[in-house]
This record gives sequence, structure tokens and C-alpha cells, in this order.
Amino acid sequence: MTEHELLPVLRAADLDQSDEVEQWLVRPLWLAEAVGIAGGAPKCAKTWYALDLAISVASATPCLGRFEVEQPGPALVFLAEDALRQVRARIEAICSHRGIDIKRLDLHVITVAELRLDLERDRERLERTIDRIRPRLLVLDPLVRLHRADENSSHDMSGILGHLRAMQRRFHLAILLVHHASKKNRARPGQALRGSSDLHAFGDSNAYLARRDDHLVLTLEHRAAPEPEPLKLRLVSRADGTGTHLEVEASADGRTDPIVLEDALMQILGSAGKPMRRGDLRKALRVNNQRLGDVLDDLQLRRAIVRTHE
Repeated sequence: MTEHELLPVLRAADLDQSDEVEQWLVRPLWLAEAVGIAGGAPKCAKTWYALDLAISVASATPCLGRFEVEQPGPALVFLAEDALRQVRARIEAICSHRGIDIKRLDLHVITVAELRLDLERDRERLERTIDRIRPRLLVLDPLVRLHRADENSSHDMSGILGHLRAMQRRFHLAILLVHHASKKNRARPGQALRGSSDLHAFGDSNAYLARRDDHLVLTLEHRAAPEPEPLKLRLVSRADGTGTHLEVEASADGRTDPIVLEDALMQILGSAGKPMRRGDLRKALRVNNQRLGDVLDDLQLRRAIVRTHE
């Protein structure tokens, strides 16, 4: 073996340093150069969320009207299930609400009828497109329309996900895959994603949307950053039906609505199938002890839960 055949290696002290422990694309929604999933059951506004993120990056305007973009730049999207006129209508709706001139928006839409991540030809075309545009964010929606492999096969999915990871490292971009989840409750939302468990393990940043009565709950998880508390969202429009967009609902003090914590807590208790200790609930919800106590006390007063000596 010659010297040129060795793998490149650096001492730990020689690795690049960053001024921040975490670097964000949109804090606290998505890490910079992160790959991951926006998942949820059908009709949970996953595409609206992905487009809001892409438009925010491309326009340097706050995502969901609240969260600042820290690394703005071009964005590239492929919406496999929407006709191009529908894609335009969705983008215009968010731009109209945000006061963005769509003609000045640095958002690019892939317009082919089909894009397959399991075909070498399509992979090469996608890479050449990324190389030309150099987007900060690539959105591919939904994963099920981007291949003909077996989603339950770890071998099949690892090949597709591995290629996306290689693209992320080569072009230094973030990649968001929209993917479907089952309607079954799980202790962690990512465990409800359809197909191989590789999909859940794949993400540096993941976003999960679930419908709870008249609102949506957004749960976020990050590989290299703390998880924020769940957010309560609504898909809203103006009185004339225009300007459709997602918006965050907050309590009077500006914090996450406690109803969101209540929903998440009841989901975890329901899926556990047995009583849970307070410490285990706090760990699963990533919430401080006082806020958890307030929600538990309210649920107990309403007799929604029972607290025992165990």
C-alpha cells in the first residue's frame, strides 16, 4: 500500500474550531448542514412546514413568523405530489403573508415529473443542479415518491440515505426529507415513522407534526443540541382565503402553550402501557421540573390522571 492510499487523518487538536457549540440554519428548528426528517401522519401540514423553512432561508425572514434565520441563502425544493401551479400557490400564500416579493425570492423549484434517488442518473442530475445553485437548504417531499426501494429494508434505505449524507458533506447544505408516519402513538415521535428504523436514526435535526383536536403539535429533536419544548401551531388564512401559512400559538407569557405539554405528556402515558415516574416523564419531555409539575397538578385536579405512591 502506498502513502496515497491512506485515509486522511488529523490530530484532534488540529480539527477546525467553531465560535459556537452549535451552528444553526434556523434556531432552534434546524441545525446548519443538518440532514433529517419532517415527519407526521397525512394532512398534518408537513409540506407547509418544509416550505416555510425553505422560504425563510431564501428570504432571510423569520420562520413561522418567529424564528430567525442564522444562515440565509438559496433554497431548492422538489414537491413530488403537487402540480407546479399548486407549488406556486403555496409559495405565493406564504410570501403574501410575510410581505415577500416572490420575484426577488432566492427559492428554486425542481420541475421534473419524477426524481428517483435510487437511480444513478437522477442522483447525478440532482448533484449537478445543487452544484450550480449551491443552496443552503434542499427540501425533498415526500420520500415515498423519490424511490422504488423497500422502505422496510435497512439495506435499501441505507443506500439512499447514505447518498444524501454524502451530498450534504460534499456541498455543505442542509437536507430536509418529508416522510409519512403512522397514526399509532409512540413514546418518541420518530419511532412512528414508516419503514426502516434507519430513517429515525438518520437525522441530525428532525421535526414531527401531529394533529391534536383543532391544532398541530410540532416536536423537534437534534443530534447535537438540546430539544426545545413542543410548539403549538395552526394553519391559518385571511378571511378571503389567501395568505395561508403556519403560525405559532403561545401563552400569555410568551412561552409554549401548556396545552402542548399536556398533549405530549398524555401521549407518552398512553403509549407506555404502565405507570411512569415523574423523573422519567421529565426526561422524555425535556421540560423543567416546575413546568411539568404544573401540568401534572392540573391533570390530577381534572382527574385525567391518577397519582399513586408508586
